Amino acid sequence: MKNLKRICLSFILMLIGLLFVSCNNEKENDKREAENISLNESSIVIYFSRTNNTEKIANYIIELTNSKSYEILAKIPYTDDDIKYYTDCRADKEQKDPNARVEIDGDKIDISNYSTIYLGYPIWHGDAPKIMYTFVESYDLKDKTIIPFCTSASSGIGNSGINLSKLTGEGKWLDGKRFDKNDEKSVVSDWLNKLKETK
Repeated sequence: MKNLKRICLSFILMLIGLLFVSCNNEKENDKREAENISLNESSIVIYFSRTNNTEKIANYIIELTNSKSYEILAKIPYTDDDIKYYTDCRADKEQKDPNARVEIDGDKIDISNYSTIYLGYPIWHGDAPKIMYTFVESYDLKDKTIIPFCTSASSGIGNSGINLSKLTGEGKWLDGKRFDKNDEKSVVSDWLNKLKETK
């Protein structure tokens, strides 16, 4: 009977020990992931997303970097017909017009406390939507690090980030990244960790 009690006690102590080690390992892994991804203490994710694809990636970045967020909304929202490409739709006309600037809904935000801006958008006709032109021209990006990211069905990020940077002539613009709508958080995490190496 005593032997049975000793065996049971030993088994219970062993289980407690295993649970303690497991919890510590999980805490260490969480800490290590946070250290790997943390690029800046004062970052914000600013994005425009018509079909929620860009918003999905933006939310991953917000979660992984503990960033604040701001969604760019059009004063006149885009309908499904507005983005039916090659039908002379609204998006077709705007993207063809170098002077087109789409009005942003709501008040301007204060970005003075953020040193890093993740700037997200879909790719329309090989470029950022013209509402993104409105945004970068409306803010002082001096002393900011701007990191573009985009989503598209097939097109790459192309010169969209370069085109936006030329409109401001300010800030440190890093190379951007194109994501597929089906990309998971792990893909975004890998990109963020690579970014840290180049910063």
